[in-house]
Amino acid sequence: RIYLAARFGRMDELREVARTLRRLGYVVTSSWLEVETDQVDAPDGPKWAEGDVADVLAADVLVLFTEIEGTPGAGRGGRHVEFGVALGAGKGLITVGPIENIFHRHPSVVRVGSVARLLSHLAAADNCVGSA
Repeated sequence: RIYLAARFGRMDELREVARTLRRLGYVVTSSWLEVETDQVDAPDGPKWAEGDVADVLAADVLVLFTEIEGTPGAGRGGRHVEFGVALGAGKGLITVGPIENIFHRHPSVVRVGSVARLLSHLAAADNCVGSA
C-alpha cells in the first residue's frame, strides 16, 4: 500500500503514477488524488486533513515527489506534513527528486531520481520480500 505525496499542482502527473502503480498490483491510498480543487480554504478542510493523515497511516510506504529549489510553492504544502506523519509512524519513505530539507536525509529514506527508478526500486523490494 502506497501513499503518493506531492504539490497539489502536480496532481495530473501523480494520477498517472497512481494508475501505473495500480496496474502493477499496488494499492494507492492517496484519496487527495480524487479531489478537483485545493481544499486548503474549503469548508471541508478539517475533514480532508483527517482523511489525508488516515490515508498516510493506511499505507506501508509514502512516496514524496520533491521539487527543484526555486519552484513556486515548493516550500509550502501538506506533503511536508504527510512526510513527517509517515516518518513518525515508521513507514517506508521514498523521495523522487532532489533533497528539499534535512528530513529527506534521514537514514530510513530511499532517494530515487525518477518514476522509472521508483518502479525499479519497488519491484526489487517486492522480489526481496517475496523470496524471504
